Amino acid sequence: MKKALLLAAALAVTTSASAAGKLEIFSWWSGDEGPALEALIKLYKQKYPSVTVDNATVSGGAGTNAKAVLKTRMLGGTPPDSFQAHAGQELIGTWVVAGRMEDLSSLFKSEGWDKVFPKDLVKLISQGGKPWSVPVNVHRSNVMWYNPAKLKAWGVTAPKTWPEFLKTCSTLKAKGVAAPLVVGENWTQQHLWESVMIGTLGSANWENLWAGKLKFTDPKVVAGFTTFGKVMDCANKDASGLSWQQASDRIIDGTSAFNVMGDWAAGYFTTTKKLAPNTGFGWAPAPGTTKTFVMLADSFGLPKGAKDRAEALNWLKVLGSKAGQDAFNPLKGSIAARTDSDLSKYNTYSKSAAADWKSNKIVGSMVHGAVAPESFTSAFGAIIDQFVASKNSAAAAAAAQQLAVRAGISK
Repeated sequence: MKKALLLAAALAVTTSASAAGKLEIFSWWSGDEGPALEALIKLYKQKYPSVTVDNATVSGGAGTNAKAVLKTRMLGGTPPDSFQAHAGQELIGTWVVAGRMEDLSSLFKSEGWDKVFPKDLVKLISQGGKPWSVPVNVHRSNVMWYNPAKLKAWGVTAPKTWPEFLKTCSTLKAKGVAAPLVVGENWTQQHLWESVMIGTLGSANWENLWAGKLKFTDPKVVAGFTTFGKVMDCANKDASGLSWQQASDRIIDGTSAFNVMGDWAAGYFTTTKKLAPNTGFGWAPAPGTTKTFVMLADSFGLPKGAKDRAEALNWLKVLGSKAGQDAFNPLKGSIAARTDSDLSKYNTYSKSAAADWKSNKIVGSMVHGAVAPESFTSAFGAIIDQFVASKNSAAAAAAAQQLAVRAGISK
């Protein structure tokens, strides 16, 4: 009888271990960004063929729609097994401080990630000395994109400062280019604001702004808003109706000369549009930000109460692996978070970004959640909308300062 019970128990364990599992991945990578995610899922399925993967994407630029759905699920007690978030305060200031995420210290130790992820990046994803997410990439926010052939035809070059940009804008308008700068919906305008502000303040004051050492009402920040208003005067009037991809298309077809967007645009140009770097599209640091790398990282964490915890941990292992990062990033337009990536797999743009990542001053992105909590970023869009309509720099700065105080950034 005892032997029979032991045999039954052994069979139960064996059956449980070999049973097909499930994994729900929650992200906003759909459409043009989908192939990069599919490369990760393919690699995961090769390692864990019995697991059924539910690729639960919610489309919308910068995750605006996905974050709303995620909030409902997290607060409702039905979290996905693992979800995408921008590394830094977007995750830490929202879900880590609320006690809804698992500490990943043991996973980082077992996988040796402390040795292959840059210390500054590990610091960004940590709170209380503990890492809370696994970064799958590093994106650069402050990139100005253009069509090399069109700039040559117009007789202009990529401007290196915002005052120079405004002069180039006037030159292009005189040549019949109605909107030298193209922007899209609200979050892309916030994205532009970020580069204008860093290019006006400098990297040190940008860091001071988020450390509470510089107030938004400081004259230097007010001047940054004023410059942003002048830059927006060079932009298209139908911005609110354009996605970031549609805005990028206007660079390709020569309708506009410049677009400031993160380097997921490089993934779009190469993967979707099949354009070659330096010929089909060109790039330069956003004006005023030469030698500065404004970074953000996409990362995934492990929410407490995940239904398929073991499968989620295996997913995180794939994300942090060299194979996973080198499968994902060449398609996404980003560079690997790991320092030992195989650069032979990357194109000319990505190799240049990897070199800048090692040599430039690194600062975090606001609009993409690295330096500001979601309580600030989710409300800042309304300030930008109001400013674009009124061009009242002092009022916008005062509103941003009030928001910073409410978010605990400033006093």
